[in-house]
Amino acid sequence: MLSHHLQGALADLRDLIQITESDIADIKEAKNDPQFDRLSLKEEKLKSFEHKKAMIDHEISSLMTKNPDMDLPELISKEQHLQLDELKAELNKLRDVNKHYARLVLVVSNLYNTFLERIVPTEMQGYNKVASKNSTILEVRA
Repeated sequence: MLSHHLQGALADLRDLIQITESDIADIKEAKNDPQFDRLSLKEEKLKSFEHKKAMIDHEISSLMTKNPDMDLPELISKEQHLQLDELKAELNKLRDVNKHYARLVLVVSNLYNTFLERIVPTEMQGYNKVASKNSTILEVRA
């Protein structure tokens, strides 16, 4: 059963990496809609991975409880040990891909905020930002 959960978790991680790499490609081309369309799929894969990870933890905990005098490497097969190593490698890869995506999101966010600030200048009033009274580019009439 442990092998089954490990395979499922690996598949979910690989899907999350692929989705994030697609997001990176789309953000570079300013394609926002496909990224938003993939959000629900990404959330679904993340929940699925979290569930499988919990099942892996449960299986390992059960093995350790049933055999308290043995170490984990003795309790799992070589294949399962390799799958755990692969899971760790995929998690590291996902972390790196997410860091890259987060940097791009931050750059785009700063760009849009700068454009907005130039179009509608704001000033701080206490803790709130409000539109400046002397906005020269944009005039609003009611």
